[in-house]
Amino acid sequence: MTHRPAHAADRGPLAALLRTVTGRRTAWLVALLPLLLAGGLAAALGEGERAPSPLDTLPAGYESTLGTELAAELPADDASVALVLWTATEGQLPGGALGELGALAQEVGAVGGPRAVRPSEDGTAALAVVPVPGGSATDVAERVTELRENLDEGVPDGVEAQVTGPAAVQADLAAVFDGADFRLLGATAAVVAVLLVVTYRSPVLWLVPLTVVAVADRFAAVAATQLMAQLGIAWDESTVGILSVLVFGAGTDYALLLISRYRDELKRVADRRAAMATAVRRTAEAVVASATTVVLGVLTLLLSLVPTTRGLGFACAVGIVVAAVFALVVLPAALVCFGRWVFWPRVPREGDPTLVEGRSLWRRVGDQVAARPPAFVVGSVVVLAALAAGLAQVSTGLDQSDQFLERPEAIAAADRLAESFPAGTSSPTQVVTRAAAGDVLATVRSTGAVLSADVTDQGDGVSQVDVVLDAAPSSPEAEEAIASLRAELAGYEDTYVTGTEAQAIDARDGAARDRLVIFPLILALVLVGLGVLLRSVVAPVLLVATVVATYAAALGVSWWVFTGVLGFEALDVSTPLLAFLFLVALGVDYNIFLVTRAREEAEAGHGTRAGVLRALTATGGVITSAGVLLAAVFAVLGVLPLVVLAQIGTVICIGVLLDTLLVRTVLVPALVVVLGDRFWWPRRTPPATATTATTPAPAPM
Repeated sequence: MTHRPAHAADRGPLAALLRTVTGRRTAWLVALLPLLLAGGLAAALGEGERAPSPLDTLPAGYESTLGTELAAELPADDASVALVLWTATEGQLPGGALGELGALAQEVGAVGGPRAVRPSEDGTAALAVVPVPGGSATDVAERVTELRENLDEGVPDGVEAQVTGPAAVQADLAAVFDGADFRLLGATAAVVAVLLVVTYRSPVLWLVPLTVVAVADRFAAVAATQLMAQLGIAWDESTVGILSVLVFGAGTDYALLLISRYRDELKRVADRRAAMATAVRRTAEAVVASATTVVLGVLTLLLSLVPTTRGLGFACAVGIVVAAVFALVVLPAALVCFGRWVFWPRVPREGDPTLVEGRSLWRRVGDQVAARPPAFVVGSVVVLAALAAGLAQVSTGLDQSDQFLERPEAIAAADRLAESFPAGTSSPTQVVTRAAAGDVLATVRSTGAVLSADVTDQGDGVSQVDVVLDAAPSSPEAEEAIASLRAELAGYEDTYVTGTEAQAIDARDGAARDRLVIFPLILALVLVGLGVLLRSVVAPVLLVATVVATYAAALGVSWWVFTGVLGFEALDVSTPLLAFLFLVALGVDYNIFLVTRAREEAEAGHGTRAGVLRALTATGGVITSAGVLLAAVFAVLGVLPLVVLAQIGTVICIGVLLDTLLVRTVLVPALVVVLGDRFWWPRRTPPATATTATTPAPAPM
């Protein structure tokens, strides 16, 4: 059997591109040059750098943010504070220990001179305040580490020294990301490699997509951070980690779709280059539609009030574009350079059977769905609704002590400090003002729930009052105290209440505002995108509804996991938004892969009912593999001991599995079978022909 390469007869820009990508003389250039160029640029430029700002993670326009911005005008605006806590290893502090601690406190630069050390009333602990010069997170971490080493060397017998306070928390947070890029990249690559080997059952093939996606990931990280540095867009340590996971997950999904179609085409034609040209042509629409949906979705984060959230949206958009280009251009060229043997030991040959046998798993699933579609629709909806029941109990706003999966010294010391000193000592509230400091101080001291208040910094017409509240951090009482302070100080011009407690309250309110604005916009963009792709009204509405139901179920199940298994008491304020964004954008991907194939089969004369069953059979294996892989990749975020990343990864992992194994496999096909041609309304599809309506489905991709 001989075939003329399909692309040889084509004309136009796409045909020219395909000839270049798959050509005998050009394929190796298309594969090698981008990989070398991207790798060289990534190595030469490195990731972008920027000086962090205290405003990076604060919602714009809120009082705590305005207070932090005003505090930057103070003479000591570049300094942070560490609290040194000395505690007796047994009973009370040894006699004479306070004198030694006073000398040690002066040696490490504590505030207050000879009176730097403040003993507790119970005699079991003592406290000193040590200014820590500001700078980058790395600089602060180095100074806190040096402080801890000096304290350990000079501490008297029978006394233990610990460091807490804002500087220590910042240092311990920075420690979370020490080597994080390497650990996260290594774990992600390992997961992808294992799943690719399992999927293809080949000792060679997996190396090609993994290499292409790995280079795309590094290039995306460098390109995104360099662009953000030039444009003045903020990002933090977690941005590159989430970007890497997204690029690996989406890039590998696109690769699975392409390679599966390529293998299918190799069974139809002798020329592997013609087979690849057809595979690219048939998968490009789905991949481009998927990538466009995700890019538009993540770009909605540019409307967030939080600078680093806006940076995450920008970085992810860059990453998806890079992943799609590498998957549609570099990967096809790389694969055709090797020939059919790259699939060894399951090498596809021309003339191999391409029809699914009756025992095919996905064909059996489709037949079961087609036999009782209303029952499967109702059953799927009931399951999703039951899983979503946990939504009624979800609360947001993690305590500072709950931000870490592993308990660092700063958090442990803060809890111990609260046993011997007023609860608010470890995290004082700040009032920053341009008004008369004395008047503001008097008003603060007269406010209920305030244990102490002192002016700690003044200059250039700005004053800062540090306030110790008589309430445990992150408690309802502390929130009421902040509200009372703000109400009492409302009459003073340019006077703001800030600090950790006030910032947490404002962050929660800012996150609620972001959800109110961004959720509807994401849904609207996805609806419009699906409408343009499918030229339908009914199909996009149903597909988006299924994805939203998946998100609700995933968040409900995750809440039970977090509270019942992992012991979390709340979600981080950013978790619902980021989980919704990625689940909707990525969840729609699998529906796009299924429905575009169903439309292709229907327009080929199989009709809507048979078309969706053929599409399920054809795409079942690859989409399930892609979903499992994407879920595993996002679960890798748990290698970083930061609760917010673990939560985001867990919700997305559960959501992707639900979408892959239930929604896309059962619910969507059942809906299509129930509605028939109405699913495509107002678009019309050709009626099924007698010869094709009963034709078995094509081989799985």
